[in-house]
Amino acid sequence: MEAIRGQSAQAQTNAWLHCAMLAHDAMAAEQAATKTAAGLLATQCSRAFFDRVAQGGPIDVTMGKSFLGGIAIRVEFRGMPDSLAKSVYLEPADQVPMDPLDGVRHHRAGFGVPLVVFALPCSDRPICRLYPPEGVFRPATMWLEAPSGAGAHDDAPVLVLQNPVLQPEHVAGTNRYELAEDVSAPYAQLLEQTRLRRLAWWGMIGGAEVGKRSGLFLLDDYDPNKTPIIMIHGVAGSPLIWARLSNAIMGDPELHRRYQIWHIVYQSNAPLLVERYRVQHYIDEAWRVLDPDGRAPARQGVVLIGHSMGGVIARLLCAQSTPEVWSAAFTAPMDSLHADASDLTTLKNVFQFTPYPGVDEIIFMAAPQRGSPAAEGLLGRLVGLLAWRHIEEMAGLMRIVVQNPKSIQPAIQSILQTGHITSITSLRPDEPVTLADEKLMPAAGVRYDTIAGVLPGVKPPGDGYVPLSSALLPGSTTTLIVRSDHKVPNRPDAIADVLKILREHGNAHDVVSSTVP
Repeated sequence: MEAIRGQSAQAQTNAWLHCAMLAHDAMAAEQAATKTAAGLLATQCSRAFFDRVAQGGPIDVTMGKSFLGGIAIRVEFRGMPDSLAKSVYLEPADQVPMDPLDGVRHHRAGFGVPLVVFALPCSDRPICRLYPPEGVFRPATMWLEAPSGAGAHDDAPVLVLQNPVLQPEHVAGTNRYELAEDVSAPYAQLLEQTRLRRLAWWGMIGGAEVGKRSGLFLLDDYDPNKTPIIMIHGVAGSPLIWARLSNAIMGDPELHRRYQIWHIVYQSNAPLLVERYRVQHYIDEAWRVLDPDGRAPARQGVVLIGHSMGGVIARLLCAQSTPEVWSAAFTAPMDSLHADASDLTTLKNVFQFTPYPGVDEIIFMAAPQRGSPAAEGLLGRLVGLLAWRHIEEMAGLMRIVVQNPKSIQPAIQSILQTGHITSITSLRPDEPVTLADEKLMPAAGVRYDTIAGVLPGVKPPGDGYVPLSSALLPGSTTTLIVRSDHKVPNRPDAIADVLKILREHGNAHDVVSSTVP
């Protein structure tokens, strides 16, 4: 290898390529020592070739014939996901910093070079709108091979990109080699590119950009046989709150084989029932794209995980609305109101709902099930002043209020006269609709678990925003209280508890599946 490094740049490129191909051929040897050494050498030389060509930056390749370092190369995708285009960018996984994931990297040693494969967002298929607008980032394992067969593809060397998640082995002769893998680097790269941290705060006070970014987004490629975990963030939040938890789930081979992670992004400026309506709409839209026939096994056993207000939304997604919720806001039946048909349809969807089908597990994390005193302070007043004009659904409600002034409860009229109803005001413990909808519990058959935070010296006991009296929900299968501020999903003990719940959930489904004829 030292002899190669002493050559000219082009000679080094050629030498590393031939080293990698010859070592790969030797991987088919029957002798254990030879095949082990050959696999290691093939990996080292493939990496050296990549580094020589990349010169410290990413490289772009196109499936089929490409030119790297002045050499014609055939790029071959093996088991790579449909979310990637034919032209992609490649970067070594170990060059991606893990800062967004608190330094935690889930990787496995083995044959080949772990890479991050990046593709620009697509727009030619309905599923494209379920991929993050920052782009698609996926793991791959790379190595170089000699062309197989006489005159195969003009005898061009082959650069292989294989999906280590779906195809974790490479076969050479009769020998099997477990691939090297890094599942954290693609996610960390995505987090480095996102603008969600800034947009989330603007979204709470009415900024329109996060509204354009709202929806349900797939962290992995859709698999009709894997159980979805739908994560719902809280007020002024974003899927960044799920970074460490999502990384932990993907880094657990058993859980990653069983579950697929979906992140909800929503503009968190609207009242609670409006946010529930928005999130249901995003989930409905995703299913229309992913499973229009409604037959996929993924439709059953869905898990919701909600942080802060996202936990309250998760509870209401699994609950049945009652006349008491309607009566908390209105004094007259819905069919007696005078309003535009589209406004009435929105109003009906907001106030009349049924448990979302297919969900059988909810994990609440620092969720203010009975409101939060923090919503009554300066922040609540500030959001009320800034946010309300940017809530489309509330504009329709205000038109209904104007046309039906005698059909609105006096308490709601008072709130509208002195301020505005927003996500923050709807979390006040004494808000009339909140008092009614806090009684709505998940439907029978939906298990739920509670994780809450508490800080020393905080009065009343809680995480500084949500008191334990609001976060602890009767009927929870399990309850865990961790020492934490409001960012409970970042706590290692909370993450460990979620992983435990998911394993138990998956094992329970295995038992049910095995007993169904």
